[in-house]
Amino acid sequence: MIFSQKTLKKRIFLALATLPFFGVVAAFGIDPITVTENIEQETFVESLALPEALPTDSGTFDFWREERIERGETLSSLLKKLGVNTEERQAFIDAAHRSNSIGQLIPGRSVLARVTSGGSLLLMRYLVSDTTLVTVDRANESFEVTEQTIQPDIRQVMRSASIQNSLFGATDAADVPDKIASEMADAFSGDIDFHRDLRQGDQFSVVYEAFYFDGRLIKTGRLLAAEFINQGTPYQAIYFQDPEGRAGYYNSQGQSLKRAFLKSPMPFDRISSGFSAARLHPVLKIWRSHKGIDYAAPTGTPVRAVADSTVSFAGRKGGYGNLIVLTHQNPYSTAYGHLSRYAKGIKQGARIGQGQIIGYVGATGVATGPHLHYEFRVNGQQYNPLALRLPTAYPLDSRYRAQFASLAQPLATKLNLLRNTNLSKLD
Repeated sequence: MIFSQKTLKKRIFLALATLPFFGVVAAFGIDPITVTENIEQETFVESLALPEALPTDSGTFDFWREERIERGETLSSLLKKLGVNTEERQAFIDAAHRSNSIGQLIPGRSVLARVTSGGSLLLMRYLVSDTTLVTVDRANESFEVTEQTIQPDIRQVMRSASIQNSLFGATDAADVPDKIASEMADAFSGDIDFHRDLRQGDQFSVVYEAFYFDGRLIKTGRLLAAEFINQGTPYQAIYFQDPEGRAGYYNSQGQSLKRAFLKSPMPFDRISSGFSAARLHPVLKIWRSHKGIDYAAPTGTPVRAVADSTVSFAGRKGGYGNLIVLTHQNPYSTAYGHLSRYAKGIKQGARIGQGQIIGYVGATGVATGPHLHYEFRVNGQQYNPLALRLPTAYPLDSRYRAQFASLAQPLATKLNLLRNTNLSKLD
């Protein structure tokens, strides 16, 4: 069991603070014939390994960022996502020419970086393959690039926390990577609406993979299992991939958590205007029905498809501005309006997977500010998706239930352990 540095310091402090007390108690336990004079004393000095220390800019703080490499990603755009400023990006790119691997950005893999709040890059680790690690270290005003063959140590990390203000606030406090927090939200998105259903005191526990080398984190792996207790009701998600390569999250009974439709096209943003038969239009200043749901979010926030679908329309349309209409299994379709732009490959006839990014929030058309206007349609008629009972997905194939059960049992045991302990993290 590994405690956080803060917890470890607290335990050492408490131990030292109580030494005099225990010394008094021990005095009453000495045997009368024990010799207590002229005892030879010897001092031992033990060297303790200190945590990795890196320089920081004066007056700033630094933090870890992990980003997934997207198809068509450039080194410059990746550094920008990591929060590296323009000047630092150019110096890094100049250094990267000395390594063939750092220029090979492989879609789907991730990069771990330590960046200051001022945008200075301190350290980057990129696992190019399962056995090749590229490390970029700051050396004064330049960067040093090293490449080595490694055998990563894959660990299962356990975390738990309760919600005080927001999901991301709680995951940050529990040192849960944003990648894992997003995977957890996606896994439960069919059961929990993270816009409306969260309550203070809700609890979550996660078990996920982490890749280490020489005791240093080099990559966050996949979410293996999670539990979310929402308003007193527990939900569990366990990752399973069958022998045919189909993968997804299931509850402990082997029922798929993937619903035919997600509850929301955006995981973490607030509803600014709900479905209504009549409301005062904020721009037109007239009373009219609002046959959709508006999600307030910053311009550029990704919008995802709520179900497997085909693009039936992608273009400009009146007050909707930039609009995408997706056709799902009959009789369902969904519409996404006021977009600032479309995702790559979005055009009429394109096939889209559930959860795939289709566009980005904007304020095109008739809009007072950046938000997504979302409509759920049945036979072309708008309905309130929050009030509909939507189709569910299929259960786990019966041929693989025994295999799933053997994998799920130890993960469920770890979730139960986290639920019944006060520890926020276990490695």
